Amino acid sequence: MEAKQRISYVPLERMDDAMRVEMDRCAREGTPRPESSAVRAHVPACFWSFANSWRDIFRNGVLDHSVKELCRVYVSRSVKCEYCGNQRSIKAANQGLKEGQYDELINFEKSARYDARQKAALAYAEAITWRLDTDDAFWRRMHEHFSEPELVELGCFVALTMGQQSWLRLLNIEHHQVMAGTSASMAPGFEDAAALQASKASPEYWARKPAAPRSRGA
Repeated sequence: MEAKQRISYVPLERMDDAMRVEMDRCAREGTPRPESSAVRAHVPACFWSFANSWRDIFRNGVLDHSVKELCRVYVSRSVKCEYCGNQRSIKAANQGLKEGQYDELINFEKSARYDARQKAALAYAEAITWRLDTDDAFWRRMHEHFSEPELVELGCFVALTMGQQSWLRLLNIEHHQVMAGTSASMAPGFEDAAALQASKASPEYWARKPAAPRSRGA
């Protein structure tokens, strides 16, 4: 049985001009795509609080965007937000992030796909997401790779995306339902509704795999 959507989408005609401009950007560029924004549009303050924060600390900001993108999808894999986890940042791809680098995020420490800086960022995201204890060695590692402003931005970003994804996964929203017809920021194999359903039916679909790091025994 198909999962029931829990909060409706606000129709475009009920949005003001500025919100419709942002919705056009979501359809054109993605991350976020239009569906999650159409849910937030029930409360314009929520719509703009997220849109502006996402612009300022994810798409822009002091830390390299591709590092934040890896952490975003690490959170998706951890909390199993399929809506968010099936998106990719076009900006990060343009900066050289490869699709294969999304494949081993949960067990990033053992992977050869990430450099030392990326692994440190993912360790930070892991500690926040899984509420891990940290020690002086952990923080020496963080300060070796990142400035304090970068650590602040990444911490705030992980907290923002973790909270949003933990909520969105409950709503049973899906891609290609609002302003359909664009594949902007969709992961390979999820470009349209038919491809999305085929990919999600595969036994290799990422959401079918364990979410917790192996070191936690999950």
